Amino acid sequence: MRALLLIDIQNDFLPGGALAVPEGDAILPVVNRLQSQFDVIVATQDWHPPQHKSFASQHEDKNVFEVTDLNGLEQVLWPDHCVQGTLGAEFSAELEQNRIEAIFRKGTDPEVDSYSGFFDNGHRKNTALAGYLRAKGVTEVYLAGLAADFCVYFSAKDALAEGFKVYYLEDAVRAISAEGFEKAKTDLAERGVQLVPSHTLLLQ
Repeated sequence: MRALLLIDIQNDFLPGGALAVPEGDAILPVVNRLQSQFDVIVATQDWHPPQHKSFASQHEDKNVFEVTDLNGLEQVLWPDHCVQGTLGAEFSAELEQNRIEAIFRKGTDPEVDSYSGFFDNGHRKNTALAGYLRAKGVTEVYLAGLAADFCVYFSAKDALAEGFKVYYLEDAVRAISAEGFEKAKTDLAERGVQLVPSHTLLLQ
């Protein structure tokens, strides 16, 4: 059984958003076309409280994109984004959502960030995503979404560690930086993740 994981396709990560991923909206037509190829589709959603410690605004004398320590973990300080209940936290209106059967929210603990859809950054708590997929009989996961070099990358690593066969849909993701994208792809390939273009699925 194959599952499509839609990672954080939210307004704040799209053009005009608080933490916009360059050309993030370009994945929307691809993602919408892909959904018909899967029996199981789930989505993750960044869902931060307003005082989340990953926000630069919560640290005096710190700047956006500065790297600091947050409870023993290296932390990039982000602009306020995907705050619970705000428009920025909502999924894109252009994302077809009818076939999404479950949504896993992450980043709800103000003391730790959560890039992966499976765990927080310290692997202290899991989101129950892996258990949900196993209960559905899923053995292969295909990842699409934002950002390719952060939340999609960390979700792919954790999916692999959880025993799934993992496919990273190269044209259904966009990265914060080109350099980060190349590093993520190289690392994932070395770990055994399959990097594939979406058209290989659409031809099946």
